[in-house]
Amino acid sequence: MPRRFLHRHQPPAAAARWLKAGLGATVAFVLIWFLGDAAGVPFIVAPLGASAVLVFGMPESPLSQPANVLGGHIVAAAISLIVDHLAPRGPIVLAVTVGAVIALLGLIRLTHPPAGATALVVMLTHPDWSFMFTPVIAGSLVLVLTAVLVHRLPPRLSYPLPIPEPPAERPSGGEDGGAKVVFGQVIGDPRPRSTDTDR
Repeated sequence: MPRRFLHRHQPPAAAARWLKAGLGATVAFVLIWFLGDAAGVPFIVAPLGASAVLVFGMPESPLSQPANVLGGHIVAAAISLIVDHLAPRGPIVLAVTVGAVIALLGLIRLTHPPAGATALVVMLTHPDWSFMFTPVIAGSLVLVLTAVLVHRLPPRLSYPLPIPEPPAERPSGGEDGGAKVVFGQVIGDPRPRSTDTDR
């Protein structure tokens, strides 16, 4: 049992991939810092560091896609700002807000783990409504656009992911031939099973 806590389930990858991920994150935060400095407002917030790990290190993950990065942070910031301005402050309200953000993001298929940290930042620091635009939207947007460009460099990776093909139609008669649709992909043999009448 203890070995389960120590086992590294993350598959190995080429060193060049992770070196490029580190370089990409470096470039992104330099840009975010200087853009914020030029605008006179902060573009950096702690949850973006976690987002960078995903968009540069694991661009194939559904949780790393632009819709999830931008949508996750925006929804989390919006909900937590509303709660922080309208509800009494306290540990129960903080905990319920973070839980609600996690549940809603899952329901609308915009799960992005760092967005949970965005909700926490709002509930702990009590920013004004401008927090939605800077640093949340501005920082997330620069991060995503930088990732799109960096992943064009070798070793090239597809980011954002292409839209998946629609699943094949199930054969009539209630038989699916053992095929299953998992995350939009057909697993198994989608052809209907043969019957005595087909022979």
